[in-house]
Amino acid sequence: MISCLFRQDNKRTEAAIATKQTGMKKWAFILGLIFIAALCMSQDPQFSRFYSNALYMAPSFAGSTGQNRFAMNYRNQWPSIDRGYQTYSASFDHYFSRLHSGTGILFMKDVAGSGNLTTTNISLLYTFDFRIRNTLHVRPGMSFSYSERSIDFNRLIWHDQMSAAGNSPVSGEVVSYDKTGDLDFAVSGLVYNEKFWLGAGVDHLLHPNQSLYEEEYSEDNQALLPTKVQVFGGIRYVVKEQLLRPTPTVLQLAFLYKNQAEYNQLDLGFYWNYEPLVLGVWYRGIPFINHNNINDAVVLLVGYKTNRYNIGYSYDFTTSRLITSSGGAHEVSLSFTFSKPDKRKRTKKMVPCPDL
Repeated sequence: MISCLFRQDNKRTEAAIATKQTGMKKWAFILGLIFIAALCMSQDPQFSRFYSNALYMAPSFAGSTGQNRFAMNYRNQWPSIDRGYQTYSASFDHYFSRLHSGTGILFMKDVAGSGNLTTTNISLLYTFDFRIRNTLHVRPGMSFSYSERSIDFNRLIWHDQMSAAGNSPVSGEVVSYDKTGDLDFAVSGLVYNEKFWLGAGVDHLLHPNQSLYEEEYSEDNQALLPTKVQVFGGIRYVVKEQLLRPTPTVLQLAFLYKNQAEYNQLDLGFYWNYEPLVLGVWYRGIPFINHNNINDAVVLLVGYKTNRYNIGYSYDFTTSRLITSSGGAHEVSLSFTFSKPDKRKRTKKMVPCPDL
C-alpha cells in the first residue's frame, strides 16, 4: 500500500473505494482504478521486504554478498480489487574481490489497472567498496536505467461511454501513445561494519518522462518523475551459541525513510533469525506528523534461510481506512547465492543487513 508516489492511502484511492457503494458500482470503480493508474503518473513501485530486493533499493548493494546472487520477487497489492498492482523483479549481481567492485543488473515490471498500465525498467548497477578503518567500509554506487511505459487504451472505459441506456463503444477521449520510454540515473552511498549499516540514495536524477500524450514536452507536463530520496540503516546483534543452543540467534533492527515530492514514508522493522527460520514484523506509517498522519500497514514475514538460498513470504495487514476494501498485499521472494566452483572457502557476507 503506497501513496500517489508510494501508493499509500490517499483521497483518490478512498474516493474510488467509496464509489463501489453507488448505483453505478461497477463502472465507477473501474474508472477509479484508471484515475489511480493514469493520473498518479509519478509513482514508484514498492516492496515491503525491500532487503530481499536490495538492488532496487540502492545500487550500493550490488555485490554486497561477496559472491554471485540471483534474486526474484513478486508482489500482489490490493488483491481484493480487480486488476490491482502486480510487480515482478529479477536481478543478478556479482562481487569482483580483486577490484573491490560490485556489479548488477535489475529487471522490473509493474502492471496496474484495467488498462494494463505497464512500467518496465532495466538497470545496470556498479559500486566500489573501500575500507576507511580496520572494519569500517564505504560503498558508493550508481545505476543507469531505461524505463518504458505502455497502456492498452482500448481496454479503458471513460465517463462519456457510460449512460443509463448502456455503454457506448466510442469515446471522445484523445488516444494516447501505445508506449513511451526514457533514461534515468541514481546514486547511493553505504557505510557499514559487522554490526551496523547506514546509507542513503537519490533516484530519478534525470526526471524521466512518463507521459503517453503529446504534451510530454510542454512546461505543464505533470508526468516527469520527481526525485526520490531514501535513508536506510540498521543494527545486527548476535546471541552466541550455548550448550543448549548450538545455533546462534541473530536479531536485526532496520528502518527505511522515503521522500518523493510532497510524500513521505517510514518503515520500521525487526528480524529474528534462528537458522534456518526467520520471523519478522514491519510497521509502515508516520502517525505523529500532522500533515501526514499516515497509519498504513503492519507487515508480517516468515522465511527459510540457509547459506545458499533464501525463501520468504510476507503479508501486509492494512491499518488505514482501506482496511476492509483492499485485501492487503502478498509478497514472495527467492534468492540463491553461489561462488565459483573452484572456490573452496565460502566468502563471508559483507553488509550485515537482512536477506529477506
